[in-house]
Amino acid sequence: MNGNQIQGVIGVLVTLGILVLMILPSAVGAVREWRVDRQLRQAERGEDEGAPEQGCTRSRHGAAHPA
Repeated sequence: MNGNQIQGVIGVLVTLGILVLMILPSAVGAVREWRVDRQLRQAERGEDEGAPEQGCTRSRHGAAHPA
């Protein structure tokens, strides 16, 4: 490779790096929104797969569980 080719490769890599840096925050935000939407749908259906077992006698909102 000569100097011009190396400069071209460096230019392409810098351009791709800037593109990734610009797209990354929106991609992370979209993934976070999908996760929140999934959790809300599960909560509406009454599923609670993501919560760890606590063994407490109170639910998340503070009301006692029916016996």
